[in-house]
Amino acid sequence: MDERQLSLDDLGTPLRDVTFVVVDLETTGGKPQDAGITEIGAVKVRGGEVLGEFQTLVNPGVAVPPFIAALTGITDRMLAGAPSIMAATASFWEFAHGAVLVAHNAPYDMGFLRGACDKTGIAWPSPRVADTARLARRALTRDEVRNCKLETLAARFRSPTAPCHRALDDARATVAVLHGLLDRMGSLGVQSLEDLLAFGGRTTAQQRTKRHLLEGVPEAPGVYLFRDAQGRALYVGTSRNLRQRVRTYFTAAETRARMSEMVGIAARVDPIVCATDLEARVRELRLIVEQQPPYNRRSRHPERMAWVALTREPHPRLVTVSRVRDAHIAAIGPFSGRGAATLAIEALQAAIPLRTCTDRLPKRPRRAAGCVRAQLDQCAAPCADEGDAQSYAETAAAAHAALTGDTRAVVNALLDRMAALSEEGRFEQARSWRDRLEAYLRGCLRDEQLAALGAADEVVAAQCVDGAWHIHVVRFGRLAAAGLVPRGDNPRPRLDALVQTADAVEPDEALVEETEMLWRWLTDGATRLVRASHPLALPVHVGGAQLDVVRQARAAADSLRSIISAR
Repeated sequence: MDERQLSLDDLGTPLRDVTFVVVDLETTGGKPQDAGITEIGAVKVRGGEVLGEFQTLVNPGVAVPPFIAALTGITDRMLAGAPSIMAATASFWEFAHGAVLVAHNAPYDMGFLRGACDKTGIAWPSPRVADTARLARRALTRDEVRNCKLETLAARFRSPTAPCHRALDDARATVAVLHGLLDRMGSLGVQSLEDLLAFGGRTTAQQRTKRHLLEGVPEAPGVYLFRDAQGRALYVGTSRNLRQRVRTYFTAAETRARMSEMVGIAARVDPIVCATDLEARVRELRLIVEQQPPYNRRSRHPERMAWVALTREPHPRLVTVSRVRDAHIAAIGPFSGRGAATLAIEALQAAIPLRTCTDRLPKRPRRAAGCVRAQLDQCAAPCADEGDAQSYAETAAAAHAALTGDTRAVVNALLDRMAALSEEGRFEQARSWRDRLEAYLRGCLRDEQLAALGAADEVVAAQCVDGAWHIHVVRFGRLAAAGLVPRGDNPRPRLDALVQTADAVEPDEALVEETEMLWRWLTDGATRLVRASHPLALPVHVGGAQLDVVRQARAAADSLRSIISAR
């Protein structure tokens, strides 16, 4: 086995190239959201060298408690003419722009900085943050230090500045601690910024010996496949930067035991460069379904999907099936599993009194009397002499309508039931019927979306992303071609070429999840439809508007329940 190791540059951002701003705050000791900052001190370092320092007192707008003044030496008199919280924090963020922040017990300092942003209306810059206290707890043992307080660590790493509860001095001491920890953690596999931000996690021997697998992986968007020595796919993933993503599997940033085990088995990584993010996601899905990689958890079992179908019988009934056949008059789905399909059937049967017996009934009744459901007027009893075959035919027709685009009967019936249960204080039962209604509506919406896109022999659409055009050709619900036109280029020639070279696709060839993925992309609001051979439209009584009704009912029921419970 080739066990060559790549350079540190290939394994992440080298720590020597990272600009850190080590920050410390003094505060009034209140809550972080009160933003009671009294002093900010910071030191900017890169490659072991100090690039600059920042220090300012801050007027918090409130009095400094006496015990805080005694601890820090910062008094109300000192802060009387100091900059406001807005001015001081704005200056700090300008100083720290683009740097990785470091603090000792970082959640405390970040909490006050965030509170200051919220209080003053400054947008939180979402900086990357390293915590020297947490790093020390990972890198050092109790035999080396009795605790991980800043004073203890500063003495351990021989800081020239002793911490004294003043912001700049404490920041200088934290710089010494940071550098000492980086030296110590280098032997533990922390050699890049990605490692450091993983809070000092350690790379395994398997990760270190497999770093050569990164060779040949480009910095481009696409799909990557980890394979074993026999060429079998172990794991499939996507990334906008294949090289950057794959290398994380060989650093301390990857902490999942499952992935470390996979890396230990892997013998090669196969990259597949894709033109667009959507193409990469589609290819990932297809590869997972086709090759069943054991370390992928999603999309590996499309056979577990289920449909709710109306049988083609003299007296139809609802069934849960794994595939819709000619023996079914109509169907909705697919659902994620039989559990969700069962919820949808219960919603339908509550509104439309279909029979629930599993017998195959002849056209003419054979029984003298109906079952219990017939006696409760929940079924027209087509199996019995006393039944009403014509009434049942009308019921079956209503069920057919509910499965082919008209959800009104089910929605109205279940909303009435939920309202009645809520008025009686039976909130749990109301919520259970809400869940059934939501499952039914989701199945209807999914079915209509798949049908609309699956019926179109060609759809061409484009989306502008950062000035570049992402163009896709979809045929019968399957991605047939994808291309990218750089900023400033005319997209028309590339679009025409994609249509001419797109894959030939047969109806019903696409994966359900792929068609859904393409529908979401086509309807996300940013996509421009160039042309479509079939209208991409849904029935007026199916879709987001119906689900919005359920969501409103959900909110109303939850609100009413909380009010009643509080009394």
